[in-house]
Amino acid sequence: MLTINRLVNEGKAEEVLEYAREFHGHVCPYLALGIRASLIAMEELGVGRLDHFGSVDESILAIVEVNNCFTDGVQVATGCTLGNNSLIYLDLGKTALTLVRRSTWEGIRVYIDAERLEKYYPPEAKGLFKKVIQERKGTPEERKRLRELWESLAKTMLHLPREEFKIERVTVPPIELAPIFESIRCSKCGELAMSRRIVYINGEPLCYRCAGEEYHAVIGRGIVKVGGSGNGA
Repeated sequence: MLTINRLVNEGKAEEVLEYAREFHGHVCPYLALGIRASLIAMEELGVGRLDHFGSVDESILAIVEVNNCFTDGVQVATGCTLGNNSLIYLDLGKTALTLVRRSTWEGIRVYIDAERLEKYYPPEAKGLFKKVIQERKGTPEERKRLRELWESLAKTMLHLPREEFKIERVTVPPIELAPIFESIRCSKCGELAMSRRIVYINGEPLCYRCAGEEYHAVIGRGIVKVGGSGNGA
């Protein structure tokens, strides 16, 4: 997307936030923080948003340590996504981004401490967040008010001073390029699966689900094991 590449490379954070709104579904503080952290990291590293060749070559990697709104801001701003194999998720539960050049494995890590940012939150925001988001309650009026507060706060987060972030230069151990695996057809369900996700029982190829094998899934709490015991769950 040429337009968003230009906006990111020119540092026009509020315009980038509008693209992120469409991608993420709503605007919130941590979506904006993902954009802000990305712009800081890109400036420090001297790189722009991934273009066609950069994404094909996986030339820049974004390593995130949490799977929430922050990560969507990172994907929109950097162009590093799960699908183009330039986004890596470490299940550490920290609001942090490391942007890395694959050519040198030198990178910039930007960490955000939530407690440091509490001073930016309006007094009523925490109570509304607990009721509307955490408890899944709240009246339509309360939901509307939280949305208004989140929009305003997101714009504040887009322009936080650099001093609010922990910014450090790092060297990352090399990470392989995404390999291409052949697909093998499961003898039970008839569906193709990546060869790395096939097991053989009595000489017959079976996908993990049909074989009752455990596999991993990313859900709200992070990476968990599911399936197993032949239940196909």
